[in-house]
Amino acid sequence: MSDETVTLINVLRAKPGKQDALIALLKENMDTVVRTLHGWKETRLIAAEDGTGVVICSEWETPAAVEAMRSDPRMKACFPKIAELASLDSFQGMMAASAAR
Repeated sequence: MSDETVTLINVLRAKPGKQDALIALLKENMDTVVRTLHGWKETRLIAAEDGTGVVICSEWETPAAVEAMRSDPRMKACFPKIAELASLDSFQGMMAASAAR
């Protein structure tokens, strides 16, 4: 196991009027699939106040855990459902230096 947590950021741009359905789908997937995956640590959903999208911020133990999640058949089954509700941009990285207050 790596000492460095991998952060995966997904920015979903909801189709008009679809943000609530998108959030419901994401929460269901988190509760039934993501929480069961090896290497998953935490996920936060951040909803745009104007209804235009959702940011998913997930933490994983390793890059391999992220790849395993992406290739899991249950996740693959969810991706087309997400695509019906939103466009997706995704990137992963490790925590950079903290910002000063």
